[in-house]
Amino acid sequence: MSSFDLLLQQVVNGLSLGAMYALLALGFTIVYGIMELINFSHFNVFMIGSFVAMGVLSLFGLSGQTILLHGLPLVGVLAVTLAITMVACGMLGVGIERLALRPLRGVQGPMAMITTIGVSYVLSNVVMLSVGANTKNFPNPIPAVALHIGTAQITVFQFIIWALSAVLMGGLYFFVQRSKLGKAMRATAQDPDAALMMGVDVNRVIMTAFFLGSALAGAAGFIFGLYYNFTNFGIGFTAGLRAFTAAVLGGIGNIPGAMIGGIIIGLIEAMAGQYVGAKWADVIIFSLLVLVLVCRPAGLLGRLAPTKS
Repeated sequence: MSSFDLLLQQVVNGLSLGAMYALLALGFTIVYGIMELINFSHFNVFMIGSFVAMGVLSLFGLSGQTILLHGLPLVGVLAVTLAITMVACGMLGVGIERLALRPLRGVQGPMAMITTIGVSYVLSNVVMLSVGANTKNFPNPIPAVALHIGTAQITVFQFIIWALSAVLMGGLYFFVQRSKLGKAMRATAQDPDAALMMGVDVNRVIMTAFFLGSALAGAAGFIFGLYYNFTNFGIGFTAGLRAFTAAVLGGIGNIPGAMIGGIIIGLIEAMAGQYVGAKWADVIIFSLLVLVLVCRPAGLLGRLAPTKS
């Protein structure tokens, strides 16, 4: 493989990873934009999404990577699995907000954030105790068909990742910018007290933010399982930390910033793994984060909030 083909292959791989990180980062940025809360339970909502997707695929009789589907059966199975996973994770996010966070909404300080850490540990241990600590083989019914550009290749699965991520991210952006509820979300993000006085149902807005963010985490968990062909109770930490870094890098609270941050993190991970060793990926990622925050404290596309009187 020539140097150019090797670079092209890593760009393809990085865009695939970046799409997954971007979906996961959007969950952080939506909730932060509405509530100014870092939701650390989001890490393990992503993890649970991979297990939900694996369970749905198993109900279709799929196991391992030996049973492949084509055409409409493949599209149908992936669509149903994605829909069920996103709805299940979205409802989980709503439950976390309603049961664990809403009672703390009027409490000043870091109590709500600390609560999300506790919820994250609860979710992780519930999964570990119920399905075991062993790594599970994730079913993958997608045939290994690829488009070759020189010696580099783009697989059908990577095309699916890009298309699915583009649809979900584009749909979210359109929803926030164009729909009535999306306008209510933006109003609540700017000034929740003023939005409440203007008749906005703030509780509904916050529940919607948790549902959408958690649903996107579920989609990212589904993509993770298909991409790596495994899942376990511990996958949430590393992927979640990189997605959170992507959200901060792009400007937490900014939807396009989370998308761009995810792509950047994915490309860095792929390039570092090829050229300097995977163990250096985190060093490069967090060094870049520090550099960006020193130069632009609000992130690449974020804005510093004005001081409220």
